[in-house]
Amino acid sequence: MDRKPIFDELRAILGRGLTQAEVDSMDTAIDAAEGIIVVRPPKPKGRQINAAGERLIKSFEGLELEAYPDPGTGGEPWTIGWGHTGGVSRGDRVTEEEADDLFDNDTDRFEAAVERLAPKATDNQFAALVSFAYNLGEGNLEKSTLLKKHNAGDYAGAAKEFPRWNRANGKVMRGLTRRREAERKLYLS
Repeated sequence: MDRKPIFDELRAILGRGLTQAEVDSMDTAIDAAEGIIVVRPPKPKGRQINAAGERLIKSFEGLELEAYPDPGTGGEPWTIGWGHTGGVSRGDRVTEEEADDLFDNDTDRFEAAVERLAPKATDNQFAALVSFAYNLGEGNLEKSTLLKKHNAGDYAGAAKEFPRWNRANGKVMRGLTRRREAERKLYLS
């Protein structure tokens, strides 16, 4: 669901902009109304992606309880759960609870990487960068022009870099094109 019209109407009713806390609270309320429950316990330290970032990652990764080959290569890396790739082999299976645990561990790792690489970011910029790194890896984020522009404060320029990362094995992937656009929109919101 496109939430922008809801937030635009709320801004018009209130006659002012919304704080990030108000946006997060509204996201939670909309999730509850849609039957989407997003619960991750707070981490003892470090930043954590917001609900919008978690929804974005999960919506594009999807939940797969049996290992499947990478769509770009038709093989390695094998993937399971919510896009987990570490140590996965053909024929592996997980429960939904195990997939959620893998997701939590993976997001913890990428949250720490983004916090280190992009220490100044709004909650939505942070969530978009975590999604990018979750999908493409910390190394690709670290060497990207997107990160360089972000850290230079050129947020509009950084946002324009997301669409460039829509290929796997040199081939444009529709799913990656859609994901990069969703990340770009989240980054700019």
